[in-house]
Amino acid sequence: MAKTILIKSVVSEKAELLSENKTQYTFVVNKTANKIEVRNAIEARYGVTVDSVNTMNMPSKSKNRSTKSGVIRGRVAGFKKAIITLIEGDTLDLYNEI
Repeated sequence: MAKTILIKSVVSEKAELLSENKTQYTFVVNKTANKIEVRNAIEARYGVTVDSVNTMNMPSKSKNRSTKSGVIRGRVAGFKKAIITLIEGDTLDLYNEI
């Protein structure tokens, strides 16, 4: 069974600044994917040339929420994030997919 490499694109203030200024785009990727697999998935899906891939594992966090019945404790799952740098002149239109 083939694993999906790209899970979703990250839409945040910092990710938007990177895409506007440096042609860098941020994606949440499969935890077991390596940089070569991420590069091939981006190039196949969007038809662009990737210059570099930086990956980072984001740790899980514990969260607390107060309710009428007491405090609820939970966890937010960790994930792997990849920042893709494209070659000069290439761009991605992430909002076209929505």
